Amino acid sequence: MGYGLAGIFAIAALTFGIRLWHYRQQINYLLSQMELLEQEDTNYRLSSYCRVGKTEQLICELNRIIQLDRDRMTALKKGNRSYRESIISISHDIRTPLTSAKGYIQMLLKEKKPDTEKQRTYMENIEQRLDDVTDMLTLLFEYARIEADEIVFDSERINLCNLMADVLSVFYEDFTGRGCEPVITISEAPCYIYADRHGVKRILENLIKNALVHGTGDYRFSLEKRENAVEIAVSNRTDSVEEADMERIFDRFYTTDQSRTRKTTGLGLAIVKRFTEKMGGRVSAELQEGIFTIRLTFSEY
Repeated sequence: MGYGLAGIFAIAALTFGIRLWHYRQQINYLLSQMELLEQEDTNYRLSSYCRVGKTEQLICELNRIIQLDRDRMTALKKGNRSYRESIISISHDIRTPLTSAKGYIQMLLKEKKPDTEKQRTYMENIEQRLDDVTDMLTLLFEYARIEADEIVFDSERINLCNLMADVLSVFYEDFTGRGCEPVITISEAPCYIYADRHGVKRILENLIKNALVHGTGDYRFSLEKRENAVEIAVSNRTDSVEEADMERIFDRFYTTDQSRTRKTTGLGLAIVKRFTEKMGGRVSAELQEGIFTIRLTFSEY
């Protein structure tokens, strides 16, 4: 009798051990498949290693949830694509009449002298407002194209010293008009990088415009060699950027001016980040004692 019970217990223990081993194998197999799904964008479905207990039902339920998530992501991507296409279309449609309106204003200023100085001021203000709206739409249009992955960079060997000097010269009067002269430090030795000329120019323009909009003085622009890299630094004193803003400073549509009194869309620095990284560079920002600084680093070529 004792041997009979011992045999039954032995068989039960063996059966339980085999079943437990199958459960472990099934779980390990599922975990490996889940890791694959996490790492790759694939339509792969979970499968069973062995039939044990209710694991088949579990796998079916997991596959159902995974498919629902895939369907939601597909719908989201489709919606985002439609949104980007709408933004591009709307931006283009608005820019066309704005360009036309600016042309008429310029003709009036050129061909017909306003009767009073006040009228001239009004017309010049209208022209400036049209320029502001056009700039905002340009940023919106450009970012929508970035999101749609429509911008293709044509990289070449660029002397960054010359390009930066050219771009800064265009904005020089904007700084002197404020009664301040920017401190510009550009390496005497050529600094070559491999990048898209238009893309780098847009980055520099956005950085300068951001400094003009949010800066209150002490404008500094530098370009220096750092070992095998080239570093651009743009800094200015500011009263609108706080430490709490730093984590989101490169986020799209984020602006430190919550009152929206400044002419900004919150896209300028987002474009700087996307363009810089797309061309293999790095970007960072810091705030120290009221001085806001953005640094860009590109590999020297």
